[in-house]
Amino acid sequence: MKHAFGWVPLGLILFVSAVPAWAASEPQHMAQAESASAENNATDATEPEPVSPSAMDEDTPESEETDLGTPEHEVTGAGTPDLGPQVSSKVELTPEEKAEKETRKACKIEICDVVATREPLGPDIDCDIKKTWRAGDLTKMLGDRIGWPWGNAVCRSALTLERAALAEAMRAPKATIRMERQTVSCALRREGAEPYVVEAELSPDVTFENGKAVSATVNWGDVSAPLAIYPILYAGTGLDNQSNLLGPAVVKMVNAFTAKSCAGVRDELPGRRVN
Repeated sequence: MKHAFGWVPLGLILFVSAVPAWAASEPQHMAQAESASAENNATDATEPEPVSPSAMDEDTPESEETDLGTPEHEVTGAGTPDLGPQVSSKVELTPEEKAEKETRKACKIEICDVVATREPLGPDIDCDIKKTWRAGDLTKMLGDRIGWPWGNAVCRSALTLERAALAEAMRAPKATIRMERQTVSCALRREGAEPYVVEAELSPDVTFENGKAVSATVNWGDVSAPLAIYPILYAGTGLDNQSNLLGPAVVKMVNAFTAKSCAGVRDELPGRRVN
């Protein structure tokens, strides 16, 4: 169980530092889970067990009185089925979360514009990324096997990406982007106490062929974490540096970002050579 908890912050750091996370919204499986949950609740609430007229009479106090006559029943709120509380699949963001999302979107547009235009001239990409993971979402990500023992996780990363290198990776038959070393931190909030802080240095490499990522390495550096999970993080990053276990996950996220995520902001790109 301790090993599982150790990999959770490591996974958060990887997601924030990977290309798709630079401007990502909530993971799609979260939204699907929330939508499915809401639909199930709505179905349970709006499909009460059929009740016959005779049964309704038996449950109505006035019908038990006498044979003097059939009482006149009125349709009132008290006699209608209880449909339960109102539910919705829409996630309401806090003002802070809205600001984070707008910042990530601005960074996404910068990156996607280079991906689309393949224009090497211009300023490099420089973004300060912040992402708040709600405790409930983290619980859904982990499923029933692992419980999330803390509150929200707030992750930060300063992203620097060379424009010319990204443009070259999009248009060349084969090219590799080697990112500068960066520090990613995640604060794991706790009720009534200072948050735990997990930090890691990394300098990812991603190799592209014909504009599509084919291999990647995270290249972990120093890590810092509370004593209970530090040995696991240290061992995990060392293992990944040796065996590249997380490389395929990075490749998958990069390709999802350059294709699907960039398509979502296509009409907002400032470039003039979008195909």
